[in-house]
Amino acid sequence: MIRYRLITALSREQDGCHLITFPGSTLLLEESLRDNPLIAEMTALAEQGTLADTCFGCGPFARVTVVPRKAWHDTLTDSLLSTLRPLIAAPVCSAVLLDCTDIHDTVLAKTLRLLFNQAHRLTDLGLKKTSDHAMRLKHIDAYSSVNESARLEALFNQQQAIANGMVAARRLADLPSEQCTPQFVVEEAMRLCADFPALRCEVLDEKAIIQQGLGLLHAVGKGSARPPRLLAIHYDGASSGPVRSYVGKGITFDTGGLWLKEGAGMYTMKYDMCGAANVLGLMLSIAELDLPVRVMGVLALAENAIGPEAMQPGSVARACNGMTVEINNTDAEGRLVLSDAIAWASQRHPETRYIIDLATLTGAVVKALGYELSGLMTQDTPLRHALTAAGEQSGDEVWSLPLDARFTKQTESAIADLCNTPTNNAAISASAAWLLHHFCPANIPWAHLDVSGTALWREGGKSVASGRPIPLLMQHLLNDLG
Repeated sequence: MIRYRLITALSREQDGCHLITFPGSTLLLEESLRDNPLIAEMTALAEQGTLADTCFGCGPFARVTVVPRKAWHDTLTDSLLSTLRPLIAAPVCSAVLLDCTDIHDTVLAKTLRLLFNQAHRLTDLGLKKTSDHAMRLKHIDAYSSVNESARLEALFNQQQAIANGMVAARRLADLPSEQCTPQFVVEEAMRLCADFPALRCEVLDEKAIIQQGLGLLHAVGKGSARPPRLLAIHYDGASSGPVRSYVGKGITFDTGGLWLKEGAGMYTMKYDMCGAANVLGLMLSIAELDLPVRVMGVLALAENAIGPEAMQPGSVARACNGMTVEINNTDAEGRLVLSDAIAWASQRHPETRYIIDLATLTGAVVKALGYELSGLMTQDTPLRHALTAAGEQSGDEVWSLPLDARFTKQTESAIADLCNTPTNNAAISASAAWLLHHFCPANIPWAHLDVSGTALWREGGKSVASGRPIPLLMQHLLNDLG
């Protein structure tokens, strides 16, 4: 874990740090820097809008980065994060001194999550030979004024807990699918939850899934030699009150089933369980902050594989709420497992404040919104407004797409109550959400987050898990607790 400390004055303990600051900061007036002509030149460059960075002639610091001032208030394009990401990925020292004296809270929150998330790298999975001596970030000193210390302490504490949940989710999602099976996810979740007494796990194996009537989850998972699981993680931070429920799509690998994907489309399909991984990370963050609330996280886990028992196009399966679904496309499996899990969650806790599901569900949402915004679909106006506000506040933003009865024809079936994909190939993201809404009782507010664009971080032609939308959901929960 990366440690942090808030400071209001410099000392010799900051010698050798990587100083990150802006022109006009009081830190640049410190005795060790104010008469340094190189620092003066860097400050002038930053004042003109140019990043200034050096590892030489900047003692007592190991590195000094002076970022243009506007980046510290840029909540839209994340220019501060774009500047810092390559520097932090290849650090020259293990400690950062971050200037927090003039920075927007949302920018600071996102910067802290970037820093704390350095606790996980792909090389940590132990699958690649690498030097054991690679420099890693281990400590953050945050410089602020005395009157800001208490407020910033709360912000740092929250963002570290959020980042810890993101790291747990990212580590799980980054694993190869032959290791990260439904059963492995269950075992890893139980191991991580064991550190928090308020968390307890409830597991349905393939037999219990059939016994409890989760026919959609069973249909998706039955073609694999790695059987499906339903994992419910219960957090009892309060003795009474309504339960907030989160449901995550956990397809540990998606071949498309008999509706086989092309090879290029399968390359990142180990990440089709990011929704479930992020529900696990969210539960860990909630427990770390010891929030006074009751929460349930449901992970719908299955591998969509090809085998003698694989579901076939035209099959009809029955969900645990009794509704039947015609499976006219086996590559639209995520909405099937989510439908069963949403219905099961509503039955498990009838006294539910809301159900929010998250899934890497459709490529169509990426075409609509790109990689920065998650798609939000709900018919509950207060929940829409609350999630949108939390997205803006956290910097993990959503964009609302329409969802109403005009999508009814998109899920009509001649043989079953519903079909899992529209035959006209239109409004794919909203049509999937319209299917899902049938499985949440009308008296429970429900929202669907399509995170196909945001659950991965894409850079240099490679994709890794991002941990989003954990920041959004944590901010929404904190706001909801008021």
